[in-house]
Amino acid sequence: MRWTDAKALKAQLARLWERGELLRDRVTGNARFPLRLSLKSPSSADITDRFDAVRAWAAELTAMDCVRIEWQAVRHRVQGAQQLPASVWIDTVEDALAWLGKRREWDRFSAQVASTRQTHPAVLPWLAKRPLQALALSTEWPRLLDVVAWLVAHPRPGIYLRQVDLPGVHSKFIEAHRSVLAELFELALPSDAVDLGKTGVGAFAARYGFLEKPTRIRLRVLDPSLQAVPGSICPDVTLDSDSFSRLALAVRRVFITENETNFLAFPQVREAIVIFGAGYGWDALARSQWLKHCAIHYWGDIDTHGFGILDQLRGYFAHVDSLLMDRATLDAHTAVWGNEDKPLLADLHRLTPDERALYDDLRDNRIRAGLRLEQEHIGFHWLARRLQQLLDGNTDLDSGAVP
Repeated sequence: MRWTDAKALKAQLARLWERGELLRDRVTGNARFPLRLSLKSPSSADITDRFDAVRAWAAELTAMDCVRIEWQAVRHRVQGAQQLPASVWIDTVEDALAWLGKRREWDRFSAQVASTRQTHPAVLPWLAKRPLQALALSTEWPRLLDVVAWLVAHPRPGIYLRQVDLPGVHSKFIEAHRSVLAELFELALPSDAVDLGKTGVGAFAARYGFLEKPTRIRLRVLDPSLQAVPGSICPDVTLDSDSFSRLALAVRRVFITENETNFLAFPQVREAIVIFGAGYGWDALARSQWLKHCAIHYWGDIDTHGFGILDQLRGYFAHVDSLLMDRATLDAHTAVWGNEDKPLLADLHRLTPDERALYDDLRDNRIRAGLRLEQEHIGFHWLARRLQQLLDGNTDLDSGAVP
């Protein structure tokens, strides 16, 4: 039987609720009711062949609460004049809520809309856009509005989230609801209170003028004669990026490695430090102008992303040399070759000709599909020999600065 039964009619209404349409009407004022539901009725052949089933179908619809049925007279050559449902209507939103059992949810959402319209009408479009999400946040909604009100009153406050002083609101509450608050802030704040250059959930604090947790840079002094920390020889030190940018050491060389063991075991080198790298993301180092006066050597994995990180670093410091990211190093370590699951496919424009040739071979799988050599697999003796060549001024190396 393909006639529309009571269950199918209710499902039509339920879909409107599940898509948030009924709640959205509460914000926009859309007049949806009276609402006519789609109805497929029995045909003349059905009345002939399945008369009892047709009567049962009509009785089921008649027994439904909260709906209004319009009837039509059907004159049948065998059964005579019959009254059959022609259309089914829900006259009011109250009828719809009663049928769905959603009265309580409607009342909660209505309270959200009313309080928002009274205190922060600018964020009403968010309620209209995400009504079901708003309903799920009904308990937290007053505190979310409190945070919005606070930031409107204190644009770009220049404090940590932890310092926002509101009853019942703590930094974990704000952090847990960053994505929602970000959308509300965009509606409520003037344009000059938002840093449009900061995007993504990770830039939430910076976008709206809060202080961020300082980025930290970890370094080891490689020259025992350098006194970075009084009384300590070759210390392992972590500094915030601002302190690092003002570091005053007699350093001529800076090595960067992405592997912690390599960082810890890096050999002593005169007038040098080694930095524990940060993968993609060099903004913290970029503030340190003194690095432009040092030789910088980057040691990453021999894979597409290793060269991608090198390329990005050269966007800040064009004179960076690569270290142990060459064909000779790769060929000498075939026994420990590994696999790169998601290789980088982009063209890189800051590589030397030799680096670009190796990168292209890796990217295009010319040596082996998904080939990579992780830096921790490179023999320590190989590192020591290459460092000695470097310090002796041997320029006949397979890596070099961008011309």
